[in-house]
Amino acid sequence: MHLLVCGGTGCSASQSAKIVENLQLELKRQGQEDVQVILTGCFGFCEKGPIVKVMPDNTFYTEVKPEDAGEIVAEHVIKGRKVTRLLYTDPENKEHISDSKHMGFYKKQLRIALRNCGFIDPENIDEYVANDGYAAVAKVLTEMSAEQVIEEIKLSGLRGRGGGGFPTGLKWEIASKNHADQKYVVCNADEGDPGAFMDRSILEGDPHSVIEAMTINGFAIGATKGLIYIRAEYPLAIHRLQIAIGQAREYGLLGKNIFGSGFDFDIELRYGAGAFVCGEETALIHSMEGLRGEPTFKPPFPAQSGYLGKPTNVNNVETYANIPIIILKGANWFNKIGTEKSKGTKVFALAGQINNVGLIEVPMGITLREVIYEIGGGIKNGRAFKAVQTGGPSGGCLTEKHLDTPIDYDNLIAAGSMMGSGGMVVMDDTSCMVSIAKFYLEFTVEESCGKCTPCRVGNKRLHEILEKITKGNGTMEDLDALRNLAAVIKDTALCGLGQTSPNPVLSTLDNFGDEYLEHVKDKKCRAGVCKSLMKYVIDPEACVGCTACARNCPVNAIAGEKKMPHVINTELCIKCGACIERCKFNAISIK
Repeated sequence: MHLLVCGGTGCSASQSAKIVENLQLELKRQGQEDVQVILTGCFGFCEKGPIVKVMPDNTFYTEVKPEDAGEIVAEHVIKGRKVTRLLYTDPENKEHISDSKHMGFYKKQLRIALRNCGFIDPENIDEYVANDGYAAVAKVLTEMSAEQVIEEIKLSGLRGRGGGGFPTGLKWEIASKNHADQKYVVCNADEGDPGAFMDRSILEGDPHSVIEAMTINGFAIGATKGLIYIRAEYPLAIHRLQIAIGQAREYGLLGKNIFGSGFDFDIELRYGAGAFVCGEETALIHSMEGLRGEPTFKPPFPAQSGYLGKPTNVNNVETYANIPIIILKGANWFNKIGTEKSKGTKVFALAGQINNVGLIEVPMGITLREVIYEIGGGIKNGRAFKAVQTGGPSGGCLTEKHLDTPIDYDNLIAAGSMMGSGGMVVMDDTSCMVSIAKFYLEFTVEESCGKCTPCRVGNKRLHEILEKITKGNGTMEDLDALRNLAAVIKDTALCGLGQTSPNPVLSTLDNFGDEYLEHVKDKKCRAGVCKSLMKYVIDPEACVGCTACARNCPVNAIAGEKKMPHVINTELCIKCGACIERCKFNAISIK
């Protein structure tokens, strides 16, 4: 029997290490030391973490606390009885579900990039090897030529999972044809979209898959050195990568003459300081060289002149995580999954106002409706769905009319959004779409490297117009200016960050134009989010004159006699909400 405990960042923050410690102590106390406790990577179902899974019966315990360890050992390990109160409860029929295969969250998922996350100890290379780890690189180095490897990746149809969607095999082929005395393979682990944690979770749960894939990439293009550019703010992923690289070197899977093939390859870590723009490959390369993280015009592309001026291939973590299994199972197996132009699966970080927050992996072509309502469990508190933002700050907000859109690169772009790296933020009817656009613009303005005028100045002006509108000072001319300026930035910015930064503005203008008009014409925010457009009002029919609101108003904006209806002076009111909190008669509302 094995007890698998989620050891991703989220569950680690909720004392999963203490759960492991308590389970081990209890097993020892009960004389059950043959039962192994394994700290794994992320299981994906973050909403219900920390998670403990009992194998081989696949019992799935949710929201486990350190003090639950004794009961799990006493009941499940010793007596063979499931701890019912820790099982997942189906929100519809209220039944307890013990096997994760029968949970709505997992039913429609297909885990390829995440195949080992939550199933193996990421700090133990033997567990990776036992699950076909390094078999792909062994096959490549002993049975295949570099040309055959590239052709296999091309036939698979794998496209870059970092946002651009460029065909991976073609990218490798271009790099292979540029000859130099030294070439480099780079893994982009600088994931920085708000709400995104896909790449980090793969590195925390299955670091060897990326190391193996980079080695295959190195062989295919003729590179002997690999670099992983990772955010310094991901300490757990860094720790596990360091362990994995050390173990791979010890086993002869990195270094000189790998598998006696004569091929040399090694990997180093390089740390980023958290600049979003360094997710763009030329900015990333400059950062690794010790320069400012700024993008440059292409061509030349990194495949021609990249790190230190040498041919360089850059792929992101998720892209690499697909490589070993494609080599083992074949291109034909992989390209049967997904849609005509978007093969395989995609990992998404599902977040926002949704019941099942977590990390999911689904086949390309699944609809937004299936993801949100079947895997995600619908909207929190039974509220109405309003929008879903895909692609992070570079993407757009899609509406109910887009729910049956199959998810792939081309369909999302046609709908006014994009795949991006895989962030998916769901919003309910309490969200103000003008404020949402402003939020993403704030992020882009903060993260702009400042090199080109359209991004540095244009996005600042866009944000100022949105700020003006949310404060109730917007005009119809401002709406025209928003659209025109957004189009100019999109057409003239230097890199992908600037070119896609207006997407949240354009998509909300297209899909929620009525909200913009309300903000401008009626000076009203229907969601009650924009404070400057909010007005606190006391219903004289409901007010009993208890004076609780007046006594707790910090600016004395409420007046009235005892046992008589009170009135709010809207000019003095700072909209702090203290009056609503204190009123026991629901007499105060926001108009």
